[in-house]
Amino acid sequence: MNRAADRLELVADPVRRTGRMLLSGGVEQSYVDVEDPRHLHFEYVRRIASAVELAAPAGDPLSALHLGGGALTLPRWLATTRPGSPQRVIERDPAVVELVARELPPLPPEVEVEVADAREAVAASPAGRYDLVVADIYRAARMPRHVRTVEFAAEVARTLRPDGLYLVNVTDLPPLVGTRVQVATLRAVFGDVCVLGDRRMLRGRRYGNLVLAATSPAGGLPVGRLAVAALRDPVPGGLLHAVALDGFVAGARPVTDADNAAQK
Repeated sequence: MNRAADRLELVADPVRRTGRMLLSGGVEQSYVDVEDPRHLHFEYVRRIASAVELAAPAGDPLSALHLGGGALTLPRWLATTRPGSPQRVIERDPAVVELVARELPPLPPEVEVEVADAREAVAASPAGRYDLVVADIYRAARMPRHVRTVEFAAEVARTLRPDGLYLVNVTDLPPLVGTRVQVATLRAVFGDVCVLGDRRMLRGRRYGNLVLAATSPAGGLPVGRLAVAALRDPVPGGLLHAVALDGFVAGARPVTDADNAAQK
């Protein structure tokens, strides 16, 4: 076992006194400002937050399921910006949960953290429970196969309310094959899907993170306002939707559980 690769640390930000970075094997995983949960350090986290901000009138509570916890950046942000939001966080690694609980400020009582597998937790969730599901699920820098299939997306859709929002963080590198496949997979289940990210990422010119947004009703995403929010970010971004997204997907096909089984 590579102990260095497994090492978890919470380190202070040398630039921002109140910032704390969660590192796994020396790689940045999460960032939290211990005094200001509204401060979102990572670009992709801000893009997720901008989509959440448009999901309901400002300040209204949202019922949320977070798949992947890390340092609980988004649950803390949501609890601050929309007080009273009931939130359930699923984190697979008990060491992460223990470290964050010990070293970072306590969570409000409406935020529950569970050590569990994301797919099992979704499958056990009641239908129509959540306004919002956020997936940021990685193991050794890869999204596990069992949470990137049509069947998993269908289970997520089942747990959402009719106009609920599914947001997925995808880490990818040119030519963005993984993102294209994941978009095709979500489109097989949801009526409206878009991609948000740095315009260089969308053009396949750099490694990084993209955010996929999906909802069941056709035309249900506020794509105009999402595009404006992306442009206003400190790292100006773009949005792919409809015809532009057709071109981006470019023949990629959805992945199923059967495909995964065949690859074993």
